[in-house]
Amino acid sequence: MELRGRNKINPNFNMSSMTDIVFLLLIFFMLTSTLVTVNALDIILPKAQGKTENKKSTAVSITKKLDFYIDKKKIKESELEQYLVSNLKAEENPTIVLRAEEGVPIEKAVKILDIANRNKIKVILAVRPK
Repeated sequence: MELRGRNKINPNFNMSSMTDIVFLLLIFFMLTSTLVTVNALDIILPKAQGKTENKKSTAVSITKKLDFYIDKKKIKESELEQYLVSNLKAEENPTIVLRAEEGVPIEKAVKILDIANRNKIKVILAVRPK
C-alpha cells in the first residue's frame, strides 16, 4: 500500500507578497514626505554651491517687493530687531536663516546681518543649489 501526502510542496518562489510590502512602504513614505514642510515663504533663492544646514531656526525672508517676513509672518522693517530679539532670547544658540529673494538689494540683507551681529545671533544664508 502506497501512502502519499496530500500536500505537495511547490519549489517556486512567489514574489506577490514581497511586492505588496514594497508598495505599502512606497505609499507610506510618499505620504509622510508631503507632510514635512519648511517654515518659509515660496521665494526664488540665488544659486550657489553648498547647502543650507537643516535645524530648527527662525527664517527671515525678504521678497522682491522688499517685504520682510519672520516665519511666514509679515513684519515692518522698523520692528525687525525687536521681534527677532524677543523671539530668540530663550534659545541657547540663536540662529536665523536669511532667505533673500534673487534681485533684492544687498543693503536689505546687510541690515539683517547687522541686527544679528549686534545681538550675537548666528546667520545662515539660504541659497538654491546649482
